[in-house]
Amino acid sequence: MPKGLRVLVVRARPGNPAQGLLQAGKTVFPCALGRGGISASKREGDGATPLAAMRILSGYFRNDQFSGGRRTRLAMAPIGPDLGWCEVPEDRNYNRPVKIPYGASHERMRRDDRLYDVCLVLDWNIAPRRRGRGSAIFFHLARPGFTPTQGCVAVTARTMARLLPLLSDRTVVKVVR
Repeated sequence: MPKGLRVLVVRARPGNPAQGLLQAGKTVFPCALGRGGISASKREGDGATPLAAMRILSGYFRNDQFSGGRRTRLAMAPIGPDLGWCEVPEDRNYNRPVKIPYGASHERMRRDDRLYDVCLVLDWNIAPRRRGRGSAIFFHLARPGFTPTQGCVAVTARTMARLLPLLSDRTVVKVVR
């Protein structure tokens, strides 16, 4: 693979819209997609992965679980027990990190299933934010068997460790059909 990656191309795996293929340079990796497949009209709660070109903004990692979280040119912050992500469209902090406990519904970033041991924030619905267009669209770690995400793109820990040193805030995750 090249020294730095500008584009990661993601497409659905033929015959399984909730699984995908991620192309990084000339190398292709399996990945998980949203349970709703790929959608051009993403909405909160639909489980779809947005059909879009999304820049990687920054990331989070658990140093106690994924020591390679700092081996990247991306701005990375450790995941503490009080980090959450707001998913309520009417809340002023919709689609933003929040400190938990938090009054509105939120996702806990320090997960027992370790999916967010490395979690990269994609610029879907960040600026500008549109109420109900989807929140917490991340590039993170996959479950065994690449079972569906809630709309994110997910790869194995081994693939993430291989990609992280090649990623920057100029890297775009381009989801295509």
